Amino acid sequence: MDERYPIGKWTPQPGVDAEACAALIQDIAAAPPALAAAVAGLTDEQLDTPYRPGGWTPRQIVHHVADSHMNAYIRFKLGVTEEQPAIKTYDEKSWAETVDGRGAPVGISLGILDGVHRRWVQFLRSLDGPAFRRTVQHPEYGPMTLTDLLQLYAWHGRHHTAHITGLRQRRGW
Repeated sequence: MDERYPIGKWTPQPGVDAEACAALIQDIAAAPPALAAAVAGLTDEQLDTPYRPGGWTPRQIVHHVADSHMNAYIRFKLGVTEEQPAIKTYDEKSWAETVDGRGAPVGISLGILDGVHRRWVQFLRSLDGPAFRRTVQHPEYGPMTLTDLLQLYAWHGRHHTAHITGLRQRRGW
């Protein structure tokens, strides 16, 4: 197994229907408690142990998911309220190396995730099929539908949670 991609790499799936969108939204709703459970009871030393050589620590992963999902919520709002908006990327590796990314208590970002996901899920559940077909312009991926983004972020939460749970399993924590 490739420790970088414990659940496999993300690839958009065509033909996602309303039922599949509802399941993906449920994955997004489940991400904060799953991530909180993944880090529950870890010591500071464990939180600062890279999940693989050269990889992020559980602490950095939690802060990264908060950074990423705050951006995701904004991307969805732009995608619904503007016509084919260009969305901005950010240097996630540099963000993970900032003082808060490397050292802030994970509870801060878990709280952010809880609040952002509550708003985001409420918003997502209000959207219909045409809304999910709207597009944003991603600088790296090109045009993406909101369904593509929904798939990406549902995967993203599971992906990073699996980094931490895999580390715990390998270390016997």
